[in-house]
Amino acid sequence: MVERIVPGMMARSKAGHDKGCLYLILRAEDEYVYLTDGRRRPMAKPKKKKYRHIQIIKRMPENWNSEAVSDDYIRRALREYETESAQPKI
Repeated sequence: MVERIVPGMMARSKAGHDKGCLYLILRAEDEYVYLTDGRRRPMAKPKKKKYRHIQIIKRMPENWNSEAVSDDYIRRALREYETESAQPKI
């Protein structure tokens, strides 16, 4: 069973040469998702990956608006998430 995936959610790769990389989901179709990180994989050339090869992070960037998204916005949102999750919990 595939959980509901909404464009704008974040995902981490579980398999492949990009294992561990953080992405933003652009769109989801049948058994594939299209991922972008704004740098190696810009919005114009998203990475196609199967559902089973990603770990979904049920979190969306602040002020998410799919029409006003750019590669810069995606890089900033992913960087903010990485710094938040790297900080130790007190």
